[in-house]
Amino acid sequence: MGLEDLSLLEWLTLVEHELLLFAGFFFLIGALDEFAIDATWGWLRLTGRARSWRIDRAEGRSRPLAGQVAVMIPAWLEHEVITATIAYTLRAWPQEALRIYVGCYRNDPLTAEAILRGTGRDPRLRLVVHDREGPTTKADCLNRLYMAMVQDEQRSRSRFRLVVLHDAEDMVDPAALALLDRAVDEAEFIQLPVLPEPQRQSRWIGSHYCEEFAEAHGKAMVVREALSAGLPAAGVGCGFSREMLGRIADEMGGAGPFSVESLTEDYELGLRIKAAGGRSRFLRVRGDDGRLVATRACFPARLDAAVRQKARWVHGIALQGWDRLGWGGGIGESWMRLRDRRGPLSALVLFSAYLLLVVGTILWVANELGLRESQPFDAVIRWLVAANAISFAWRAAARFSFTAREYGALEGLRAVLRIPIANVITIMAGRRALFAYARTLGGAEAKWDKTFHHAHPTTNTTPAAGAPVAGAAH
Repeated sequence: MGLEDLSLLEWLTLVEHELLLFAGFFFLIGALDEFAIDATWGWLRLTGRARSWRIDRAEGRSRPLAGQVAVMIPAWLEHEVITATIAYTLRAWPQEALRIYVGCYRNDPLTAEAILRGTGRDPRLRLVVHDREGPTTKADCLNRLYMAMVQDEQRSRSRFRLVVLHDAEDMVDPAALALLDRAVDEAEFIQLPVLPEPQRQSRWIGSHYCEEFAEAHGKAMVVREALSAGLPAAGVGCGFSREMLGRIADEMGGAGPFSVESLTEDYELGLRIKAAGGRSRFLRVRGDDGRLVATRACFPARLDAAVRQKARWVHGIALQGWDRLGWGGGIGESWMRLRDRRGPLSALVLFSAYLLLVVGTILWVANELGLRESQPFDAVIRWLVAANAISFAWRAAARFSFTAREYGALEGLRAVLRIPIANVITIMAGRRALFAYARTLGGAEAKWDKTFHHAHPTTNTTPAAGAPVAGAAH
């Protein structure tokens, strides 16, 4: 009997079989990859190489800086959150050697006014108005801030020691600045963890970033550093040696160290520093109160915004990264870059799995109605299903564990329940990224899909011990 003679249900049975093979095989490959990361992390924990050390938060906040530090914050249409960010940062970091450069655009007066409202007339803040119409790209705004810093260095005949990046919606950790200032003696790039805030008004979308960063910055980045692979910068809570940024800027023609052609200039900068021979460190440090020294922020709470943000990450890291950065380095570096670039394939495999769920449901209903006879799966299919079921249980347990460690058991349970929603967001983001990348291959300019922020952690959480209270006088 030829394919043209198959009935609709027979066609669906064939499709189910092929989807089971496709999704089952690639899920198993992904499971082996994750198990290798888990095993490496477990070994690092057993040998004490992945242990978080502790600091005195009060001492860290008051510790004088070893040299001048520049904090750069690019902003476009951030008037809803930037006032809280600036005011909190100035209170959290009282060191006199700090300079905060906040960039906005000449056609964004609301953000400029909001920045000035947060200063409390503190002379350590400098507002830099871009001479271009916004929005351009985050990298372009950062390069404008970098040039403003260089001009200040020339006027003062002194040089900054450390450059720190943050976003307009961030709540910094009071102990972070002194920690970065100390670590730059040993590395040209330092990344602190990022902790998304659980959002009561968006338990299922805005809060799903919690488990993703808990695992990425609690395990994957630790393994990456141990393998001596390049560390990607998160764009927030990251510090760079001033000398290294100058070298990168010179290599790129002197306009600045940030790649304006890239949608993920922070990720690319971290890998470029490694390629230039720079040392990178990922610091997991806890205060004497047990809380992680990390940057906290409220991530997108709406589905469309979350998809847009993640599509930009997939486009910039997985697709542009392949074009712009290649596969240089040893086995560890290649493994990490392969993991970075699995986003489009993950989206396709997840879509296949959800399509399989639909097809399987239709065939089950047909069986119950007596429209077809149930046929047992062959041994390969049964083995794939069993292996992937065990793998899913392991992944769910790991997700619960890492999330519960930072947010508590209840949020850990929610993290497991959010897995289907996170998968749907991944599928939608992968599709959006592929279409956007295809347009660039046709000659279109890569578009920066701006993430707009409407909530700030100072209104969503209680500050860590030793942190200034939001709204307190400077």
